[in-house]
Amino acid sequence: MLKHYLNMCKVRGLVILILVLMCSELKAQSSPTPATPVEVVKPEKEKHWYESFNIRGYLQIRYNRLLETNEDLGCEQCDASWGKDAGVFIRRARIIFSGQISKQVYFYIQPDFASSASSTNQHFGQLRDAYMDIGFDRENEFRVRLGQSKVPYGFENMQSSQNRLPLDRNDAINSALKNERDLGAFFYWAPKNKRAMFSSLVKTGLKGSGDYGVFAFGVFNGQTANKPELNNELHMVGRLSYPVEIGSQIVEASIQGYTGKFVVPKESVTAGIRTAVDREYTDQRVAGSFVLYPKPFGIQAEYNIGEGPEFNKATDSIETKSLYGGYVTFSYMTQFNSQYVIPFVRYQYYNGGKKFELDARSYEVEDWELGVEWQPSPKFELVAMYTISKRKYEDAKVRDNFQEGSLLRLQAQINF
Repeated sequence: MLKHYLNMCKVRGLVILILVLMCSELKAQSSPTPATPVEVVKPEKEKHWYESFNIRGYLQIRYNRLLETNEDLGCEQCDASWGKDAGVFIRRARIIFSGQISKQVYFYIQPDFASSASSTNQHFGQLRDAYMDIGFDRENEFRVRLGQSKVPYGFENMQSSQNRLPLDRNDAINSALKNERDLGAFFYWAPKNKRAMFSSLVKTGLKGSGDYGVFAFGVFNGQTANKPELNNELHMVGRLSYPVEIGSQIVEASIQGYTGKFVVPKESVTAGIRTAVDREYTDQRVAGSFVLYPKPFGIQAEYNIGEGPEFNKATDSIETKSLYGGYVTFSYMTQFNSQYVIPFVRYQYYNGGKKFELDARSYEVEDWELGVEWQPSPKFELVAMYTISKRKYEDAKVRDNFQEGSLLRLQAQINF
Protein backbone atom coordinates (compact mmCIF):
# COMPACT_ATOMS: atom_id res chain seq x y z
CA MET A 1 0.00 0.00 0.00
CA LEU A 2 2.78 2.39 0.93
CA LYS A 3 4.66 1.48 -2.23
CA HIS A 4 1.57 2.24 -4.37
CA TYR A 5 1.12 5.61 -2.68
CA LEU A 6 4.76 6.60 -3.37
CA ASN A 7 4.43 5.68 -7.05
CA MET A 8 1.30 7.86 -7.37
CA CYS A 9 3.16 10.80 -5.86
CA LYS A 10 5.97 10.34 -8.37
CA VAL A 11 3.50 10.42 -11.31
CA ARG A 12 1.71 13.50 -9.99
CA GLY A 13 5.04 15.28 -9.51
CA LEU A 14 6.09 14.43 -13.06
CA VAL A 15 2.81 15.75 -14.48
CA ILE A 16 3.13 18.98 -12.47
CA LEU A 17 6.73 19.44 -13.72
CA ILE A 18 5.64 18.97 -17.36
CA LEU A 19 2.80 21.50 -16.93
CA VAL A 20 5.19 24.06 -15.40
CA LEU A 21 7.66 23.64 -18.27
CA MET A 22 4.89 24.01 -20.88
CA CYS A 23 3.60 27.20 -19.26
CA SER A 24 7.11 28.65 -19.18
CA GLU A 25 7.62 27.90 -22.90
CA LEU A 26 4.29 29.49 -23.85
CA LYS A 27 5.11 32.59 -21.83
CA ALA A 28 8.53 32.88 -23.49
CA GLN A 29 6.97 32.66 -26.98
CA SER A 30 4.33 35.28 -26.23
CA SER A 31 6.84 37.69 -24.65
CA PRO A 32 10.05 37.98 -26.75
CA THR A 33 13.11 39.15 -24.89
CA PRO A 34 14.65 42.62 -25.61
CA ALA A 35 17.70 40.89 -27.11
CA THR A 36 15.64 39.66 -30.11
CA PRO A 37 13.22 42.48 -31.06
CA VAL A 38 10.63 41.93 -33.76
CA GLU A 39 11.46 44.10 -36.84
CA VAL A 40 8.48 45.98 -38.29
CA VAL A 41 8.79 46.63 -42.06
CA LYS A 42 7.02 49.81 -43.09
CA PRO A 43 5.63 50.08 -46.64
CA GLU A 44 7.65 52.40 -48.93
CA LYS A 45 6.01 55.79 -49.18
CA GLU A 46 5.71 57.16 -52.73
CA LYS A 47 7.02 60.72 -53.15
CA HIS A 48 4.70 63.55 -53.96
CA TRP A 49 5.30 64.97 -57.46
CA TYR A 50 6.59 68.29 -56.08
CA GLU A 51 9.32 66.49 -54.09
CA SER A 52 11.05 65.54 -57.37
CA PHE A 53 10.56 68.96 -59.01
CA ASN A 54 13.85 70.39 -60.38
CA ILE A 55 14.82 73.85 -61.61
CA ARG A 56 18.10 74.46 -63.41
CA GLY A 57 19.41 76.45 -66.36
CA TYR A 58 22.26 78.29 -68.03
CA LEU A 59 23.17 81.68 -69.48
CA GLN A 60 25.52 82.42 -72.42
CA ILE A 61 27.03 85.84 -73.21
CA ARG A 62 28.97 86.29 -76.48
CA TYR A 63 31.13 88.76 -78.37
CA ASN A 64 32.12 87.99 -81.99
CA ARG A 65 33.85 91.10 -83.34
CA LEU A 66 37.48 90.54 -82.29
CA LEU A 67 39.99 90.24 -85.19
CA GLU A 68 37.08 90.40 -87.65
CA THR A 69 38.19 90.66 -91.30
CA ASN A 70 34.79 90.87 -93.07
CA GLU A 71 31.77 92.50 -91.43
CA ASP A 72 29.49 91.20 -94.22
CA LEU A 73 30.19 87.59 -93.26
CA GLY A 74 27.23 86.24 -91.32
CA CYS A 75 25.32 83.12 -90.36
CA GLU A 76 21.58 83.62 -89.80
CA GLN A 77 21.02 80.17 -88.34
CA CYS A 78 24.22 80.14 -86.25
CA ASP A 79 24.42 83.42 -84.39
CA ALA A 80 22.62 86.71 -85.08
CA SER A 81 25.51 88.70 -83.58
CA TRP A 82 27.94 87.92 -86.40
CA GLY A 83 28.96 90.86 -88.59
CA LYS A 84 28.12 94.54 -89.00
CA ASP A 85 26.54 96.52 -86.13
CA ALA A 86 26.67 93.53 -83.75
CA GLY A 87 27.97 93.82 -80.20
CA VAL A 88 27.75 91.99 -76.89
CA PHE A 89 24.98 89.42 -77.26
CA ILE A 90 22.90 87.13 -75.01
CA ARG A 91 22.94 83.89 -76.98
CA ARG A 92 20.87 81.82 -74.56
CA ALA A 93 19.04 82.41 -71.29
CA ARG A 94 17.27 79.21 -70.37
CA ILE A 95 15.48 77.88 -67.31
CA ILE A 96 14.50 74.22 -67.22
CA PHE A 97 11.62 72.83 -65.16
CA SER A 98 11.41 69.05 -64.83
CA GLY A 99 10.20 66.34 -62.52
CA GLN A 100 9.26 62.68 -62.13
CA ILE A 101 5.56 63.04 -61.37
CA SER A 102 5.29 59.29 -60.76
CA LYS A 103 7.42 56.24 -61.53
CA GLN A 104 6.16 56.16 -65.12
CA VAL A 105 5.41 59.85 -65.80
CA TYR A 106 8.03 62.59 -66.33
CA PHE A 107 7.67 66.19 -67.53
CA TYR A 108 10.14 68.71 -69.01
CA ILE A 109 9.56 72.38 -69.88
CA GLN A 110 12.27 74.72 -71.19
CA PRO A 111 11.69 78.34 -72.27
CA ASP A 112 14.44 80.53 -73.73
CA PHE A 113 14.45 84.22 -72.83
CA ALA A 114 17.03 85.23 -75.46
CA SER A 115 14.86 84.71 -78.57
CA SER A 116 14.60 87.47 -81.18
CA ALA A 117 11.22 88.56 -82.51
CA SER A 118 12.99 90.49 -85.28
CA SER A 119 16.38 92.00 -86.09
CA THR A 120 15.49 95.01 -83.92
CA ASN A 121 13.63 93.27 -81.06
CA GLN A 122 15.53 90.83 -78.89
CA HIS A 123 15.30 88.92 -75.61
CA PHE A 124 11.77 87.61 -75.92
CA GLY A 125 10.62 84.46 -74.17
CA GLN A 126 9.92 81.50 -76.45
CA LEU A 127 9.11 77.86 -75.76
CA ARG A 128 11.86 75.38 -76.66
CA ASP A 129 10.66 72.17 -75.00
CA ALA A 130 7.35 71.13 -73.49
CA TYR A 131 6.85 67.38 -73.30
CA MET A 132 5.92 64.41 -71.14
CA ASP A 133 7.52 60.96 -71.02
CA ILE A 134 5.22 58.00 -70.36
CA GLY A 135 6.97 54.77 -69.31
CA PHE A 136 5.56 51.29 -69.99
CA ASP A 137 7.61 49.23 -67.52
CA ARG A 138 9.12 49.55 -64.03
CA GLU A 139 12.51 50.75 -65.32
CA ASN A 140 11.05 52.99 -68.07
CA GLU A 141 13.15 51.16 -70.65
CA PHE A 142 10.20 51.55 -73.02
CA ARG A 143 8.71 55.03 -73.11
CA VAL A 144 6.93 57.47 -75.38
CA ARG A 145 7.54 61.23 -75.51
CA LEU A 146 4.65 63.56 -76.38
CA GLY A 147 4.91 67.29 -77.10
CA GLN A 148 7.54 69.66 -78.48
CA SER A 149 11.03 68.22 -78.14
CA LYS A 150 14.20 67.50 -80.07
CA VAL A 151 13.68 65.27 -83.10
CA PRO A 152 16.07 62.26 -82.82
CA TYR A 153 18.24 63.09 -85.83
CA GLY A 154 21.99 63.60 -85.45
CA PHE A 155 24.28 63.47 -82.41
CA GLU A 156 25.19 67.18 -82.28
CA ASN A 157 21.53 68.13 -82.74
CA MET A 158 20.71 66.07 -79.63
CA GLN A 159 23.67 67.49 -77.68
CA SER A 160 22.73 70.46 -75.51
CA SER A 161 24.33 73.83 -76.27
CA GLN A 162 25.29 73.76 -72.60
CA ASN A 163 27.65 70.83 -73.33
CA ARG A 164 28.80 71.38 -76.94
CA LEU A 165 32.41 72.51 -77.59
CA PRO A 166 32.02 74.63 -80.81
CA LEU A 167 29.84 77.70 -80.26
CA ASP A 168 27.30 76.74 -82.94
CA ARG A 169 25.98 73.52 -84.41
CA ASN A 170 27.28 72.51 -87.83
CA ASP A 171 25.34 73.66 -90.90
CA ALA A 172 25.10 70.23 -92.54
CA ILE A 173 23.11 68.34 -89.88
CA ASN A 174 21.45 71.34 -88.23
CA SER A 175 19.94 72.54 -91.54
CA ALA A 176 17.50 69.64 -91.16
CA LEU A 177 15.62 71.18 -88.24
CA LYS A 178 15.52 74.76 -87.05
CA ASN A 179 16.14 74.77 -83.28
CA GLU A 180 16.41 70.95 -83.58
CA ARG A 181 12.79 70.55 -82.44
CA ASP A 182 9.23 69.91 -83.55
CA LEU A 183 5.85 68.79 -82.23
CA GLY A 184 5.36 65.05 -82.32
CA ALA A 185 5.28 61.65 -80.63
CA PHE A 186 8.52 59.69 -80.22
CA PHE A 187 9.05 56.16 -78.94
CA TYR A 188 12.35 55.44 -77.17
CA TRP A 189 13.86 52.15 -75.98
CA ALA A 190 17.12 51.51 -74.12
CA PRO A 191 18.04 48.89 -71.50
CA LYS A 192 18.66 50.12 -67.96
CA ASN A 193 22.47 49.95 -68.19
CA LYS A 194 22.55 51.98 -71.43
CA ARG A 195 20.22 54.62 -69.97
CA ALA A 196 22.64 54.95 -67.04
CA MET A 197 25.56 55.29 -69.48
CA PHE A 198 23.80 58.00 -71.52
CA SER A 199 23.20 59.94 -68.29
CA SER A 200 26.78 59.55 -66.98
CA LEU A 201 28.29 60.78 -70.28
CA VAL A 202 26.63 64.15 -69.61
CA LYS A 203 27.07 64.31 -65.82
CA THR A 204 30.79 63.49 -65.93
CA GLY A 205 31.53 66.25 -68.46
CA LEU A 206 32.28 63.96 -71.43
CA LYS A 207 30.02 66.00 -73.74
CA GLY A 208 27.31 63.38 -74.19
CA SER A 209 24.10 63.93 -76.13
CA GLY A 210 21.70 62.76 -73.41
CA ASP A 211 19.30 59.83 -73.29
CA TYR A 212 17.51 59.51 -76.64
CA GLY A 213 17.41 55.75 -76.54
CA VAL A 214 19.26 52.97 -78.29
CA PHE A 215 16.27 52.81 -80.65
CA ALA A 216 13.98 55.71 -81.50
CA PHE A 217 11.02 56.05 -83.83
CA GLY A 218 8.51 58.86 -84.16
CA VAL A 219 6.24 61.10 -86.14
CA PHE A 220 6.27 64.91 -86.11
CA ASN A 221 4.69 67.86 -87.94
CA GLY A 222 7.76 68.66 -90.03
CA GLN A 223 7.55 72.47 -90.05
CA THR A 224 10.08 72.79 -87.15
CA ALA A 225 9.57 74.18 -83.63
CA ASN A 226 6.91 76.77 -82.82
CA LYS A 227 5.53 76.63 -86.38
CA PRO A 228 2.01 75.48 -87.36
CA GLU A 229 1.50 72.40 -89.52
CA LEU A 230 0.82 73.35 -93.17
CA ASN A 231 -0.24 70.03 -94.72
CA ASN A 232 -1.83 66.76 -93.72
CA GLU A 233 1.38 64.70 -93.90
CA LEU A 234 3.45 63.93 -90.84
CA HIS A 235 7.21 63.38 -91.06
CA MET A 236 8.64 60.05 -89.83
CA VAL A 237 12.04 59.60 -88.17
CA GLY A 238 14.07 56.62 -86.97
CA ARG A 239 17.39 56.30 -85.14
CA LEU A 240 19.73 53.60 -83.81
CA SER A 241 22.54 54.63 -81.45
CA TYR A 242 24.72 52.32 -79.38
CA PRO A 243 27.44 53.34 -76.87
CA VAL A 244 29.97 50.71 -75.83
CA GLU A 245 33.01 50.65 -73.54
CA ILE A 246 36.27 49.47 -75.14
CA GLY A 247 38.93 49.33 -72.47
CA SER A 248 39.10 52.78 -70.91
CA GLN A 249 37.38 54.41 -73.91
CA ILE A 250 33.72 54.81 -74.82
CA VAL A 251 32.59 54.74 -78.46
CA GLU A 252 29.10 55.52 -79.80
CA ALA A 253 27.92 54.91 -83.37
CA SER A 254 24.55 56.01 -84.76
CA ILE A 255 22.50 55.88 -87.94
CA GLN A 256 19.34 57.94 -88.44
CA GLY A 257 16.96 59.19 -91.10
CA TYR A 258 13.68 60.99 -91.67
CA THR A 259 11.23 61.58 -94.51
CA GLY A 260 8.25 63.81 -95.19
CA LYS A 261 6.86 66.77 -97.13
CA PHE A 262 7.89 70.30 -96.14
CA VAL A 263 5.77 73.34 -97.03
CA VAL A 264 7.76 76.55 -97.56
CA PRO A 265 5.73 79.23 -95.72
CA LYS A 266 4.19 81.86 -97.97
CA GLU A 267 5.82 84.70 -96.02
CA SER A 268 9.24 83.12 -96.69
CA VAL A 269 8.92 83.34 -100.50
CA THR A 270 9.92 86.46 -102.43
CA ALA A 271 7.17 87.72 -104.78
CA GLY A 272 7.60 86.43 -108.34
CA ILE A 273 9.59 83.31 -107.44
CA ARG A 274 8.28 80.08 -108.96
CA THR A 275 7.43 77.32 -106.51
CA ALA A 276 5.96 73.83 -106.49
CA VAL A 277 2.21 73.34 -106.16
CA ASP A 278 1.16 74.41 -102.66
CA ARG A 279 4.89 75.14 -102.02
CA GLU A 280 5.27 71.49 -100.92
CA TYR A 281 8.61 69.73 -101.32
CA THR A 282 10.17 66.34 -100.59
CA ASP A 283 12.20 66.57 -97.39
CA GLN A 284 14.27 63.52 -96.52
CA ARG A 285 17.73 62.67 -95.19
CA VAL A 286 19.91 59.92 -93.78
CA ALA A 287 22.96 60.46 -91.55
CA GLY A 288 25.74 58.51 -89.87
CA SER A 289 27.43 59.54 -86.61
CA PHE A 290 30.59 58.40 -84.80
CA VAL A 291 31.78 59.57 -81.37
CA LEU A 292 34.92 58.67 -79.44
CA TYR A 293 34.42 60.37 -76.08
CA PRO A 294 37.35 62.51 -74.84
CA LYS A 295 39.19 60.21 -72.40
CA PRO A 296 41.36 62.21 -72.99
CA PHE A 297 41.41 62.28 -76.83
CA GLY A 298 38.03 62.66 -78.56
CA ILE A 299 36.59 62.48 -82.08
CA GLN A 300 33.08 63.48 -83.15
CA ALA A 301 32.05 63.12 -86.80
CA GLU A 302 28.78 63.14 -88.75
CA TYR A 303 27.74 63.17 -92.39
CA ASN A 304 24.33 63.33 -94.07
CA ILE A 305 22.85 63.19 -97.56
CA GLY A 306 19.33 63.83 -98.79
CA GLU A 307 17.11 66.19 -100.72
CA GLY A 308 14.95 69.18 -99.95
CA PRO A 309 13.83 72.61 -101.15
CA GLU A 310 16.57 74.97 -102.37
CA PHE A 311 16.66 78.25 -104.30
CA ASN A 312 17.95 77.99 -107.88
CA LYS A 313 19.01 81.38 -109.24
CA ALA A 314 19.37 79.97 -112.79
CA THR A 315 15.64 79.16 -112.98
CA ASP A 316 14.45 81.80 -110.48
CA SER A 317 12.61 79.13 -108.53
CA ILE A 318 12.59 76.93 -105.45
CA GLU A 319 13.24 73.32 -106.45
CA THR A 320 13.78 69.95 -104.80
CA LYS A 321 17.55 69.45 -104.93
CA SER A 322 20.11 67.12 -103.42
CA LEU A 323 22.12 68.14 -100.35
CA TYR A 324 25.15 66.73 -98.58
CA GLY A 325 27.75 67.58 -95.98
CA GLY A 326 29.13 66.94 -92.52
CA TYR A 327 31.86 67.75 -90.02
CA VAL A 328 34.59 66.27 -87.85
CA THR A 329 35.70 67.61 -84.44
CA PHE A 330 38.90 66.62 -82.62
CA SER A 331 39.33 67.41 -78.92
CA TYR A 332 41.62 66.69 -75.98
CA MET A 333 40.47 66.92 -72.35
CA THR A 334 43.08 67.87 -69.76
CA GLN A 335 42.66 68.46 -66.02
CA PHE A 336 44.61 70.71 -63.65
CA ASN A 337 43.48 70.10 -60.08
CA SER A 338 39.71 70.68 -60.35
CA GLN A 339 39.92 72.73 -63.56
CA TYR A 340 39.39 71.41 -67.10
CA VAL A 341 40.92 72.71 -70.33
CA ILE A 342 39.65 71.26 -73.63
CA PRO A 343 41.29 72.42 -76.89
CA PHE A 344 39.39 71.47 -80.06
CA VAL A 345 39.35 71.90 -83.83
CA ARG A 346 36.41 71.38 -86.22
CA TYR A 347 36.12 71.26 -90.00
CA GLN A 348 32.70 71.40 -91.66
CA TYR A 349 31.29 71.44 -95.18
CA TYR A 350 27.72 71.75 -96.46
CA ASN A 351 26.15 72.08 -99.90
CA GLY A 352 22.37 72.43 -100.04
CA GLY A 353 19.37 74.51 -99.06
CA LYS A 354 18.00 75.73 -95.76
CA LYS A 355 14.27 75.20 -96.05
CA PHE A 356 13.29 77.53 -93.18
CA GLU A 357 15.18 80.59 -94.49
CA LEU A 358 14.08 83.09 -97.18
CA ASP A 359 13.40 81.31 -100.51
CA ALA A 360 14.93 78.12 -99.06
CA ARG A 361 18.27 79.92 -99.32
CA SER A 362 21.04 78.05 -101.20
CA TYR A 363 24.28 77.40 -99.28
CA GLU A 364 27.82 76.23 -99.81
CA VAL A 365 29.81 76.39 -96.57
CA GLU A 366 33.40 75.51 -95.67
CA ASP A 367 34.60 76.43 -92.17
CA TRP A 368 37.58 75.77 -89.91
CA GLU A 369 37.16 76.44 -86.19
CA LEU A 370 39.97 76.31 -83.63
CA GLY A 371 39.08 76.83 -80.00
CA VAL A 372 39.57 76.05 -76.33
CA GLU A 373 37.11 75.65 -73.47
CA TRP A 374 38.21 76.46 -69.92
CA GLN A 375 36.18 75.24 -66.93
CA PRO A 376 37.56 76.70 -63.69
CA SER A 377 34.49 75.23 -61.96
CA PRO A 378 31.41 73.23 -62.98
CA LYS A 379 29.38 76.46 -62.70
CA PHE A 380 31.43 78.59 -65.12
CA GLU A 381 32.89 78.04 -68.60
CA LEU A 382 34.80 80.32 -70.97
CA VAL A 383 35.25 79.50 -74.68
CA ALA A 384 37.51 81.26 -77.19
CA MET A 385 37.13 80.14 -80.82
CA TYR A 386 38.81 81.41 -84.00
CA THR A 387 36.66 80.87 -87.11
CA ILE A 388 37.93 80.84 -90.71
CA SER A 389 34.91 80.79 -93.00
CA LYS A 390 33.97 80.64 -96.68
CA ARG A 391 30.22 80.97 -97.26
CA LYS A 392 28.09 81.31 -100.37
CA TYR A 393 24.44 81.93 -99.51
CA GLU A 394 21.99 83.15 -102.12
CA ASP A 395 18.27 83.89 -102.42
CA ALA A 396 16.06 85.93 -104.76
CA LYS A 397 17.10 89.20 -103.12
CA VAL A 398 20.83 88.47 -102.88
CA ARG A 399 21.74 86.37 -105.93
CA ASP A 400 25.55 86.55 -105.95
CA ASN A 401 26.78 86.44 -102.41
CA PHE A 402 30.12 84.85 -101.51
CA GLN A 403 31.66 85.97 -98.22
CA GLU A 404 35.04 84.99 -96.84
CA GLY A 405 36.68 86.02 -93.59
CA SER A 406 37.78 85.18 -90.08
CA LEU A 407 36.96 86.30 -86.56
CA LEU A 408 37.71 85.54 -82.91
CA ARG A 409 34.64 84.65 -80.88
CA LEU A 410 34.25 84.62 -77.08
CA GLN A 411 31.56 83.10 -74.88
CA ALA A 412 31.06 83.08 -71.11
CA GLN A 413 28.58 80.58 -69.65
CA ILE A 414 27.21 80.03 -66.17
CA ASN A 415 25.37 76.86 -65.14
CA PHE A 416 22.90 76.80 -62.28
